[in-house]
Amino acid sequence: MTRPIDDLLAIMARLRDPDTGCPWDIKQSFATIAPYTIEEAYEVADAIDRRDMHDLRDELGDLLLQVVFHARMAEEDGHFAFGDVVASICDKMRRRHPHVFGDVTHDSDAERSRDWDRLKAEERKAKGTDDTSALAGISRGLPEWQRAVKLHKRAANTGFDWPDYRPVLTKLAEEIDEVRHEFEHGADPARLADEIGDVLFVATNLARHAGVDVSHALRGANAKFERRFRAMESLAAQEGRTLSSYPLDEQEHLWARVKRDETPP
Repeated sequence: MTRPIDDLLAIMARLRDPDTGCPWDIKQSFATIAPYTIEEAYEVADAIDRRDMHDLRDELGDLLLQVVFHARMAEEDGHFAFGDVVASICDKMRRRHPHVFGDVTHDSDAERSRDWDRLKAEERKAKGTDDTSALAGISRGLPEWQRAVKLHKRAANTGFDWPDYRPVLTKLAEEIDEVRHEFEHGADPARLADEIGDVLFVATNLARHAGVDVSHALRGANAKFERRFRAMESLAAQEGRTLSSYPLDEQEHLWARVKRDETPP
């Protein structure tokens, strides 16, 4: 009996067939497919946020297709096949979870996290990587907010961390003051970008101390803004106007009204 994954592998092989395949699929490369891979990962996250299990099933399928696509191109070039991808991740998961597949025990989540980083460092060393920093191996291809969180976590595993959220809030206020100073003294673009970058970097650390996922929090803020802004547009339309026809102070009144209406008593 054919397994579903075998069907998918056969479909991809057919799509990539140089004689009878799909012209679009045939001409793709790792570089051209990579953006779609990233996009599909975000689609998965969006389905999870919406708690839409039907969409999640479909989006996970789209993401799996990306893995199969990359593996097929690698097989065509003689590098590896899909089975090698599966074997590699199985081996890695067993190796990185000695507390599950071995006899290692951890007394805390922090200890388990440090052991995880140690195992990854050993893997990098085995590959001949010379970088021995605690920050080694953090991908530069990550979204910068995600890379910032990983930098904070790695540094914290060495003990370089504030004890709780309070000094992080103090540091955030300091960084905002520095941004204000740049605005008030000429707002040099390079200096302003540097100071705003510091604000964002500290904000990601504050989220880490709060146990808040930065991506989830920002998606929630985006969704809230979009919901309220569309409600403002609806209120304006009810009066036969467009939102842009209101002066800013009246738009702010609409915003306050929308916030008040959606806030439970």
